[in-house]
Amino acid sequence: MGSRYLILAFFTMIISSCNSSHDKPNLQQTPGKSEMADLNRYLIRKDRELIQSYIERKNLKMKETSSGLWYLIISEGTGKYLTDKDKVEMEYECSLLDGTSCYSSKELGPKVIVLGKTSLESGLDQGLRMLKPGGEALFILPPFMAYGLPGDGKKIPSRAVIVYSVRIR
Repeated sequence: MGSRYLILAFFTMIISSCNSSHDKPNLQQTPGKSEMADLNRYLIRKDRELIQSYIERKNLKMKETSSGLWYLIISEGTGKYLTDKDKVEMEYECSLLDGTSCYSSKELGPKVIVLGKTSLESGLDQGLRMLKPGGEALFILPPFMAYGLPGDGKKIPSRAVIVYSVRIR
């Protein structure tokens, strides 16, 4: 909840700076690189806390990559790991941390992609590369690895943490 107030305050500051006099720049109202970096670190830390709380509530044994992707490999699959140019057909369930379902292959049919060629959330692309054909996993994507600040404009809101349950066919 606190991060929403911080974001609201940030945008209020930006909007109010647009109304200020153009004769003299007011540098105190314009956030600099340092303030933006601090805000970004704060938001990443808060997202991580939300994810860890979700993992604890669900009693999951997940791991985190150095990039910030959380994963639980249920079944690695067989054969070679997926790489660029591999055509992948997957069943999936995409939801928010509160359990709200956003998209699923039950509604939309299996997703067919070509790794490295199809536009995917960076976290999902990274996660799929941990699997082999027949593999199954749970991935949690922080906003910066999913839809970021804008969301997807449909079912995924701004700065949403996304939970993907996937099974490779």
